[in-house]
Amino acid sequence: MDRIVEMTAFVAVAEAQSFSAAAKKLGLSPPTITRTLSALEDRLHARLLVRTTRSVRLTDAGQNFLDDARRILGGIAEAEQAVAGARVIARGALRMTAPVLFGEMFVLPLLRDFLSAHPQLTARLMLLDRVVNIVEEGIDIALRIGRFEDGGLQSIELGSVRRMLVAAPGYLAAHGSPRQPADLQSHRLTMSVGNDASHEWRFGAGPGTPPTSVRVEPTLTVSTLRAAIDSAREGWAITRVLSYQVRDDLRAGRLVGVLEDVEPAPLPVCLVFPHSRRPSAKLMAFIDLASERLAAVLAA
Repeated sequence: MDRIVEMTAFVAVAEAQSFSAAAKKLGLSPPTITRTLSALEDRLHARLLVRTTRSVRLTDAGQNFLDDARRILGGIAEAEQAVAGARVIARGALRMTAPVLFGEMFVLPLLRDFLSAHPQLTARLMLLDRVVNIVEEGIDIALRIGRFEDGGLQSIELGSVRRMLVAAPGYLAAHGSPRQPADLQSHRLTMSVGNDASHEWRFGAGPGTPPTSVRVEPTLTVSTLRAAIDSAREGWAITRVLSYQVRDDLRAGRLVGVLEDVEPAPLPVCLVFPHSRRPSAKLMAFIDLASERLAAVLAA
């Protein structure tokens, strides 16, 4: 049986959560839809749907296959439209990954606006403070902070962020300001394991000094970045962050930079996506919007 026919029938059943509704949508009989889905599951050696007398729901394997089937069918539709000379409409499912805090602050609002402008699209945003292999995991696009190996990926640099130390003015008034990186060893430090698990903090060259690194032992280690920033904001310790994470605190004076003259080089912020001779319409539409909006955020 034609695999495209199988995928089309499966997507219709999954979206309608009904065999009869899917059959009506596709102009087929319910028994034909049932046979098609059974043949698909037999060929894949996997159960995709759980059927009861009242409902149809996806298994875990079915949910994963649904994402891939939508992407493949969307690509076929775009290819046919392109050959026919028709205006290609962004459709299907966009899958993206971004660091947790950056994603919450900037990517999520952007993605909501993008979906509002493209009603035929859906999206899945995975917020993870780790690097994901987007090719192996079928992800369309990722936002990355920092330098990375090419690995067959294209990238668009949007701007950069600083890696910096911050503390509350009250903490520095009580404990003094470090004058050089080695002074940190006598200060109270808090660290987020998700943000910077290394105890070797590197610093750039300052006036008359070469680049250096300092071994630090945090007084408090926490599992979230927000908790580390809260500790600094409350005047309890110095912490290490990326500049965007405390932008509002810096502007309001709740936090100030520490050892700014020896900060390491800024880290690039990029959109990263697999190489493709002709990127999909949904990907190009998202890149157009995200490049402009996120570059403006980083430049602010």
